[in-house]
Amino acid sequence: MFRPRRAPLVLAATALGAGLLTIPNLPAATAASTATTEHTYVVLADTPAAIAAAETAVQAAGGTVTGRNSAIGMISATSSSDSFAAEVRAVAGVAGVATDRAIGKTPKRQDDATADVAAARAEASSSDRSNGDHGDRKVEPFADKQWDMKMIGATADGSYAEEQGNRKVTVGIIDTGVDGTHPDIKPNFSYELSRNFTTDRVDLGDGAVCEHPDAGCKDPADEDDDGHGTHVAGTIGAALNGLGMAGVAPKITLVNIRAGQDSGFFLLDSTANALTYAGDAGIDVVNMSFFVDPWLFNCPNNPADSADARAEQRTIIATMQRALRYAKSKGVTLVAALGNSHYNYDDITKITDVVSPDFPFQTTYDRPVQADCLDLPTMGDGVIGTISVGPSRRKADYSNWSVTYGEVSAPGGWFRDGLGTPSFRTNGNLILAPYPKNVALANEDIDPVTGASLNPAVLRDCKGTTCAYYQYLQGTSMASPHAAGVAALIVSKYGEEGRKGSFGMNPDKVAKILFKTATNVPCPANPVISYTDVGRPASFTATCVGTAEQNNIWGNGIVNAEAAVSDHDD
Repeated sequence: MFRPRRAPLVLAATALGAGLLTIPNLPAATAASTATTEHTYVVLADTPAAIAAAETAVQAAGGTVTGRNSAIGMISATSSSDSFAAEVRAVAGVAGVATDRAIGKTPKRQDDATADVAAARAEASSSDRSNGDHGDRKVEPFADKQWDMKMIGATADGSYAEEQGNRKVTVGIIDTGVDGTHPDIKPNFSYELSRNFTTDRVDLGDGAVCEHPDAGCKDPADEDDDGHGTHVAGTIGAALNGLGMAGVAPKITLVNIRAGQDSGFFLLDSTANALTYAGDAGIDVVNMSFFVDPWLFNCPNNPADSADARAEQRTIIATMQRALRYAKSKGVTLVAALGNSHYNYDDITKITDVVSPDFPFQTTYDRPVQADCLDLPTMGDGVIGTISVGPSRRKADYSNWSVTYGEVSAPGGWFRDGLGTPSFRTNGNLILAPYPKNVALANEDIDPVTGASLNPAVLRDCKGTTCAYYQYLQGTSMASPHAAGVAALIVSKYGEEGRKGSFGMNPDKVAKILFKTATNVPCPANPVISYTDVGRPASFTATCVGTAEQNNIWGNGIVNAEAAVSDHDD
């Protein structure tokens, strides 16, 4: 069942390896839940080896240890003492303490990308919301709607002819969950490897009723009550099965490594645990289409913040960096969305953060961003950031850009692309990918009796008695999985047997091929890229700087699946 989200959102984990032990530590969502003064915390030891001393400090301060991640030296704890954080933070051997409130949310919030999605969903569309049943299909029924796959050469006469992916190559979706029962996801989904590191919480807007009380209010590892993670997974690896559409790498293995709540928030311990699990489980690539907050920018010493807020952000930075480095050291290629705020990340001191902290709710205040502030995980060590482009290959107006953090670009959809043509402001400019039926029903996007689509942004396809649903979305969340899918193809093509019987490949080598084979896009003759022609204010203007091989608008270029799997010197 899909839980209603708290406005303004629109939108049993068994560890593998001795390094990670996750113990349920969050208050379960129940109908009879009442207010409590108990809080949850993340405590980071100075080093992983110092975790025992940090645990002792937690207990001495009257806290209860509820989980420990020895791989990175992180402890989850609860305490009802208002002085807990200060007491533990002062103990030698403790690097920092953060209140484990919401620290991340998928870009499905009402930002520059999702506002246009809302408009797109209201637009009239062609009548083929249902593809019916066409019997034998030589191409995927919705292939003609996948301009994104054509742009990057992930087609029958492109990369599919050379490399469709290897089952031993695993791609982790760190997101709101993946619907492993979706007919286009199920053929490639690994329930065995999938994990859910979240527990439903009332205070995060996950709903007042616990859906799975027997499992401690933890959703199964094949459930997605938001839809975001399933869309991402489909772009990466929807199967070539004559139904709906196919992903960039249609024969790899998809793994749900859930760190996002139903409401779209991410917690620090869930996200760090997901990353260390990816390393321990031998995952080859992870996609991270979310950003870490309550601080959109985590600043270690921003004078606009209180001393406690600065200490919390330092802990978030240290914990995330440690988790990212750990995953990469284990052979995980890290891919992330660059964000939908139309910011220039090469000049962040000109940015004012107006959305932090976004939890507790209604506690936001304006704060200038400093040069040492980080948007995580995108600006974290070893992460490949992805910029979004529309069908014309022009940078989507909402997309952040950067030559430092935007290593590649990829199709993410752009509603306002195609000015002066019939495609302008239509769903066809967006990215089509799988949509969980339970979410479609909850959103009243499909008829509960007939199953027909009631929304022009939602399509149905049936093959025999099997029907599946798909939705149009846009955002850097949709661009990032295209890059992750190409990375998975690279591992499939050039990887070697080794890690836990899977194909493994050094992430730096994966990145090198991804960058080298991307389609270069030079800066336009007029480097000032304005969006006033499509109704955006001057604040959206971006100026292109750099060469055709690497610039701040397209990075090293638009990812190219066909070129990536063609023989070449790496």
